[in-house]
Parts: sequence; structure tokens; C-alpha cells
Amino acid sequence: MPATSPRPRLFIFGLGYTATRIARDATAQGWEVVSTGREGTLSFDDEGSVRLALADADHVLSSVPPGREGRGEPLDPVLERYGAALAGKALSYLSSTGVYGDTGGAWVDESAPTGGGRRSARSEADAAWLALGARVHRLPGIYGPERNMLERAAQGRAHRIDLPDQVFSRVHVDDIARGVVAGFAAPSGAYNLADDMPCPQNRVVEEACRLLGIAPPPVLPLDEAQLSPMARAFYAENRRVANGKARRVLGWSPRYPDFAAGLRALSATTSPTVASAAPSPASSVQR
Repeated sequence: MPATSPRPRLFIFGLGYTATRIARDATAQGWEVVSTGREGTLSFDDEGSVRLALADADHVLSSVPPGREGRGEPLDPVLERYGAALAGKALSYLSSTGVYGDTGGAWVDESAPTGGGRRSARSEADAAWLALGARVHRLPGIYGPERNMLERAAQGRAHRIDLPDQVFSRVHVDDIARGVVAGFAAPSGAYNLADDMPCPQNRVVEEACRLLGIAPPPVLPLDEAQLSPMARAFYAENRRVANGKARRVLGWSPRYPDFAAGLRALSATTSPTVASAAPSPASSVQR
């Protein structure tokens, strides 16, 4: 009998929420997956084991974010510690569309300049991975099972802000997984993975509340919404993210082309106890 071909090996740095779904899709397509992270098979600090696994890897994916600025952390923990072991490997990196900064609501594609926004560390890490020949997947707001507006609305954590011209792009986590795995065979470079309908966050909140059968929270001025600094920063940038390159080069298209399709699919699997726990409108104001 002919020898069985070995399965291609994928090494993932940072097996978290999104990378777990990438690992699932890769495994379904015949990849053997080794990983670090809270759900991973290896400790990031176990250098001996990590380097042995990297030596056998056909493709390496990092979902590890850059170090926090001003805290003496490395720009990119993976490149700082294991960069030399990545030489000659096929690489992928999960970045953010935050590298484009604020465009005043204008569309951006992969040719747009980066590094002018508040996420300067992310922009530098993005550029460093591109320089290594990685497929850099720039991601907008991520939602999916256990992380979506249905749950936030049901728990009284959704809010509507009086910024009608503010738009955001988003993407379902399962669409990210499909795009990243498709990218394993694609040329190096940057790819935006976003759905087809950037829109104000208020529309997403209102659709989630409609599906839950509850009243949406009141519309508040930004200064009165009592948002955390991180949540306020979310509203500091306004842009629409184009996905045409991923469609053309990766042969990818979002299974959930807009927030409504994604929320409908999630509502079909939302626990009845979550919906029944929905608070009254008076308690729906975000802290």
C-alpha cells in the first residue's frame, strides 16, 4: 500500500476566541493543529517544545496582540521571542482595521495608509508581520456565539449613542475563520475581512432588541452615556471597511453579509433563559 501523506501542520500562537474557530475549520480541512494560549496544547513559555513544534509546522498563525504601550512590553511577543524560528515559514497574522485610524466615515481598502490612528502599536506589529511575508488579516468588530449584541441587550449592557453619522464595520467570527483558512494558499499581503454593510451601532442594538422582543435603550449623548474609556475610544474612529480584495484573491465571501443575517442566525441558538432575562427598558442604560 502507498504511504499515507502526512497531514499539513498548523501552529497557532494564541488559541483564543477567534483562533479556536480557525483551528476547527483547519482541522476539518485536514490540518493537524498545535497551539499556545488558554485553550492551547503548549505553554508559550515552554521554549523547547514551542521551537520543536515550529520546526515541523507548515504554516504559522499568530493571534497574539501587540504589547501595551508605555508598560515596557515587547511590540510583538511572538516576534520578540520566536521571530528567528519563523524564517522560511508560511505565516498569517490577525490584525485590526484600527490600523487605518479615523477616516470620517470614508471607505478604506488595503491600499489605505496605516499608522495614523490610536492603535500605533498594532500598526507597527501589522507592518512587521507584512515585512516577514505574512498574510495579514485586518479585522473589524468581531461577533459570534457568546459575544454578540443579543446577549448584551438581554443583559442590559447595550447602549445607543446620539452619533447618527458614526459607522462601524463588523464580521462574524465564523466568516473570519473561513477567510483565514482560505488565505493559507493565498499570496502574502493584507486582507480586510469584513461584512458588506458598515452601519451605525444603534441599528445593531435595535435589531437585537427587536429579535428579543424588548424595547431598545434610550439614545444618549456620548458624554452622558457613562461609558468606560475603552468604550469611548470605540467611538473615536469612523470608517467603512471594504472587503473586495478578500473576495477577489481569497475567493471568500461572508456567509453573514450583514449584521441582520448574523443576528438572526445567532438568535436561533440563543438560550431561552437569556431572552427571558432581558431587563426592563429603564435598566438598559449602559454604564
